[in-house]
Amino acid sequence: MVYGLKMTMTLDKLTAKKKKLDSFRPFSQDILTNLEKWFEVELTYSSNAIEGNTLTRQETALVLEKGVTVGGKPMKDHLEAINHLEALQTMREMATKPSVSLQDILSLHFLILKGIEDEHAGAIRTVPVRISGSTVILPNPLKVPDLLDSFVEWMKTTQDHPIHLAALAHYKLVTIHPFIDGNGRTARLLMNLILIHNGYPPAIITPKDRLKYIKSLEKAQLGGSLDDYLQVIYEATNHSLQIYIKALGHESPEILDAEVALLKIGELSEEAGENVSTLRYWTKLGLIEAETSTPSGYQLYNPKMIERCKRIRHLQEERYTLEEILDLLKKD
Repeated sequence: MVYGLKMTMTLDKLTAKKKKLDSFRPFSQDILTNLEKWFEVELTYSSNAIEGNTLTRQETALVLEKGVTVGGKPMKDHLEAINHLEALQTMREMATKPSVSLQDILSLHFLILKGIEDEHAGAIRTVPVRISGSTVILPNPLKVPDLLDSFVEWMKTTQDHPIHLAALAHYKLVTIHPFIDGNGRTARLLMNLILIHNGYPPAIITPKDRLKYIKSLEKAQLGGSLDDYLQVIYEATNHSLQIYIKALGHESPEILDAEVALLKIGELSEEAGENVSTLRYWTKLGLIEAETSTPSGYQLYNPKMIERCKRIRHLQEERYTLEEILDLLKKD
């Protein structure tokens, strides 16, 4: 595979960051465990949100870490979160194997859909499918088994750079579209299986990048350049490398929404004029939401929560109860 100059430079930079990450080996087990737990929530929230799951990041964390059910949210959304976590954990085990088999891919897909669409879980489609809102023509179902066999053989024999291989594996799988549902989530798991197998952290496609990600995939599937799509994957991998390097180097890791200056709870307290204990209580009730949390557990808030806090206080002054306020906020 011959890379364009732009892509070669990007891969070179990512390779250099991987070497820096390797310089911290053996990794601190405590830090590594925190990173893995943090990525479990981020990967589950992001991958499911791209497909329309309505759980917020904080709600996803509650479902995965506390086993709670979030009121007002569909049971399907809860099952998708639980299933994705199990698939992630299974994917990590698969990453210790020398190569990826077709059965591995089917097993990941089974875990994604089990209890939701059992008749399709782990089953190769036998009917034509279309991507909603797209003009991409997907392979005839009769061709899918042979395409999958060729795809798995390609993964075993290609000599591509691991990041490029991971990106192409994702692209090729969603383009074959072997399943009735769950193709995107399975492809992102496969991509991260390849990255982890080669010593890289998993790459997260964030909901804010959803449109760019989908458009770049469609552009390539319609015969255009892969460059835009590859850039999305390379940037996601780069961000994960930065998070790992900073955490293992005992620095404050960069957050996923880097272009937004998120606030620590103390900073939100100062800006909103509320004490920290009040903000923690409002967060627990769901009146305000943390945008994300760092691998070390610090919650970070979007500056929009400043106005949310002021509105909550105003409604309290109007003699609304917190339960009534929560109902009003859900309607916004």
